Amino acid sequence: MGAIRQCSRSACRQSAVATLTYVYADSTAVLGPLATYAEPHCYDLCEQHAGSLTVPRGWEVLRLAMPSTPQQPGPDDLLALANAVRDAAALPAEAQQPAAQRGPHSALEAPAGTEGVRRGHLRVLREPS
Repeated sequence: MGAIRQCSRSACRQSAVATLTYVYADSTAVLGPLATYAEPHCYDLCEQHAGSLTVPRGWEVLRLAMPSTPQQPGPDDLLALANAVRDAAALPAEAQQPAAQRGPHSALEAPAGTEGVRRGHLRVLREPS
């Protein structure tokens, strides 16, 4: 569960109950229930700002049915969360460790018998001739 989203209007600290989306091609503003996820080109509005929404002249407002009460997590949501936690706990310890293990020699180590110039913590390797 994420944090409660606030109204997108400046200086408004009320919690959002509706999402406003503009369809520029159709000159339409769609106002509906709060979206599941915050989208970059949508605006979350509180009850007051959703009720007093106005659009430019020539535009149409499409108001979708708003639920009377906010949606609460259902048993399916809680069951899915419990299953995810149970599956993560059931993984063997070796599967949870990073798969990439270093071999006995690093790919950037200087070949035997080759001198490199060392500057600080870096090493410049010369091309083998």
